[in-house]
Amino acid sequence: MNQSVLFDAPGPKTIQRHRIYTVVTLAVLLAAVGLVAFRLNERGQFAGDKWEVFVTPAYVEFILGGLVDTLQMAGAAIVGAMVLGLVLGIGKISDHQIIRGPSWAIVEFFRAVPVLMLMIFFFSIYGIYNGTTGPFWCVVWALTLYNGAVLAEVFRAGLLAVPKGQSEAAYAIGMRKSQVIWIVLLPQAVKIMIPAIISQCVVTLKDTSLGYAIAAPGLTAVARPIYLEFQNHVPVYLVIAAVYIVVNLLLTAIATWVQKRFVGEKKVLQVAAVGEQSAQPGPITN
Repeated sequence: MNQSVLFDAPGPKTIQRHRIYTVVTLAVLLAAVGLVAFRLNERGQFAGDKWEVFVTPAYVEFILGGLVDTLQMAGAAIVGAMVLGLVLGIGKISDHQIIRGPSWAIVEFFRAVPVLMLMIFFFSIYGIYNGTTGPFWCVVWALTLYNGAVLAEVFRAGLLAVPKGQSEAAYAIGMRKSQVIWIVLLPQAVKIMIPAIISQCVVTLKDTSLGYAIAAPGLTAVARPIYLEFQNHVPVYLVIAAVYIVVNLLLTAIATWVQKRFVGEKKVLQVAAVGEQSAQPGPITN
């Protein structure tokens, strides 16, 4: 059976043309990287004294302390966002307008307001008067409100994605709506929502870097004293970016494992295969 359904298979000339495009693109990218590296080398950014700081135990400990602060802010914001998102998500599908209306307004408002503006707002009314802990909590509150509003839509969509027959069967045996949501719909919806939830966790972790604008602790905060002392702006931000990339890759790996473990692509394929087998005509018996 021909596997190409939506478009014709490329011919020899098209394949050759695509290979030329690939080679030219790679050459341009390599030339750009080489030019950047050459300019940085001219400015002495690859000198050993500018990179030595990253193998010095005291400075490595300093950077790891910033990583711990970043993970603490992200962890607190994620927990708060999960709770807030669940409450608002359920509120948006409530039968009562007095609950559904405010939930909708809160979600739409905090989804629209930039995170940095929220951080600055909280800092101006709280963080500026509370020393080093003030900026920390300003970042946590801002990320909680923004990501909670985003996760509210994830929870709402996940609950509505559960087949309608599940809730109808629960209502048929006399369950109340709250029981249907917590006992029937939510456990099934979690499997659907896991990839989106963990992806939002990655976004939360990266957005902690915005706390630099209000002098909050974290990875971006530890960069400033290092490059001011050693005048190595580029190496510092390359290393900080590498730390963010490694942590985000770990979270992505966890998301992939969780998706395969609890959602399971194989199960979907098995269900499809069963559906195809059931659709095939069988022998006619009298």
